[in-house]
Amino acid sequence: MIINTQGAEPGTAPGEGSEAARGTFRPRTYVDHVLEHWNRDEDTEALVQGAERLTRGQARRRLFGLGHALRRQGLGPGDGVGLFLANRVDSVLVQLAVHLIGCRVVFLPPEPGPGELAALVEQSGARAVVTDPLFAERAADAAVRSVHAPALLSLGPCARQCPDLLALAAECPDERPDAVPAPGADEAVTVLYTGGTLGRPKLAAHSHRLYDTLVDLAQEDQQDSGPGFFPPMTPGTDRVLAATLLTHGSGHLTSIQALVTGAALVVLPEFEPGAALSVLREERVTATMFVPPMLYGLLDHPECVPGALPALRRIVVGGAACSPRRLQQAVDVFGPVLSQGYGQSEALGITAFGAADLASGAARRPELWSSCGRAISGVEIEIRAEGGTAALPAGQVGEVCVKGETVMLGYHRDPERTAAALHDGWLRTGDVGRLDAEGHLYLVDRAKDIIVTGSTSDNVYSRVLEDFLLTLPGVRDAAALGVPDEEYGEAVHVFLATAGNTDVDPAEVGAAVTAELGDLYTPRGTTLLDRLPTTKVGKVDKKALRAAWSAPAG
Repeated sequence: MIINTQGAEPGTAPGEGSEAARGTFRPRTYVDHVLEHWNRDEDTEALVQGAERLTRGQARRRLFGLGHALRRQGLGPGDGVGLFLANRVDSVLVQLAVHLIGCRVVFLPPEPGPGELAALVEQSGARAVVTDPLFAERAADAAVRSVHAPALLSLGPCARQCPDLLALAAECPDERPDAVPAPGADEAVTVLYTGGTLGRPKLAAHSHRLYDTLVDLAQEDQQDSGPGFFPPMTPGTDRVLAATLLTHGSGHLTSIQALVTGAALVVLPEFEPGAALSVLREERVTATMFVPPMLYGLLDHPECVPGALPALRRIVVGGAACSPRRLQQAVDVFGPVLSQGYGQSEALGITAFGAADLASGAARRPELWSSCGRAISGVEIEIRAEGGTAALPAGQVGEVCVKGETVMLGYHRDPERTAAALHDGWLRTGDVGRLDAEGHLYLVDRAKDIIVTGSTSDNVYSRVLEDFLLTLPGVRDAAALGVPDEEYGEAVHVFLATAGNTDVDPAEVGAAVTAELGDLYTPRGTTLLDRLPTTKVGKVDKKALRAAWSAPAG
């Protein structure tokens, strides 16, 4: 933690009161780093989304108004605030405002259906939920289902009878709210959804140490000595595009990297290749992050040709495995600007492969196109045998285990699953991989059975889907797999063991899944069986199911 020991309190605009004037100091937060930039060159653009363009001064004042508005709703340090938001400029500001007043951010992604969303809100213990007007009906339903009934706030006018947070903020002072005590070392400040079983979600909780590390990494990148997430930034000149969801780890990290370095953040409301290409070109974007299907969609667009995006200096690819062939194609089109990264909700940064290292290394060793890079600064990686604690030698395959400041505190309000995932500071990622002699990590499978699919490479959690399938009439057993798919990398395929003399209609199954869990979980294929194969210990044998699915017919 960096301590400010001279001058005015970071993030205090000229003419405002400060803790320095009162002879007291508090630790700097990442929000202070953002405000240090927003207090200078006030007419420089800070946040952009289409026609909405906020200067640094406008962004700072709106942020402070939102902080006051949240406080006037009775929210204080340590309270959880659920954010059920679309990609908007104001979504970025609300997230900053929640941290500014010492509350805990609880990201509520838009994928879960009503049952899982309600369980997520309940598990998080959020005192309030801020919803995008587009999601207001779903948010209200989740709040009603929750036992502790959090307050509902809308980010703009909506059909529901709930306070409009933007209207409330417009009536509040545009000076910084009073300072709050610094969070404790083991206090959760951000919580991300990372799956779980139906009705019992897992929420990865992170402390302020994550943000301290992100600031340090950004400063390393500024000196061109870091892991290569983004090129060195020039405040007031560089422009970063947030194309993935702001309520997911990838979008959150992209926005934080941009804001703490003083770059302008351009928010893409929804990804469509033609629209994304236009924004990249017209906004002179210098850096962005894409999941593989986004990159593929861009590469397949007829206007995406060499020289089309001269300002672009870095594309970070992550969120799912990327085809080595497509990575090489991207370098042919955009030049040596591609970086790769690996992380998960439980450890938001694990490895990175800088653009220069990837380009030069792959020319020497083509297999490096399949690597997701080496450990970032401050992170240790070991490959361990199942249930083991000793590191395996280079080249051997096992579970990826990591340790460092980007690793979560644990699963929020879930000590049992925390104990299973964390031991002596080491996180069992559930991913299977190997390290080469130079420390490059290669992922070979996902032990957690997460299916990564959809146009934005979102997660489908097999256990959640399987639990719901078992509630349907005539379904005796169920298993969900991710199978190869040309468009999305993986598609959801379900195997159902049906009760005797019972007809199960796959179309009706798909409709029921969509209604309860959302479009992302809708099976693209269904196989009906008399029974599912099992291992010797009685678990469903998904390897056998995968082999049966891929075996040629006849």
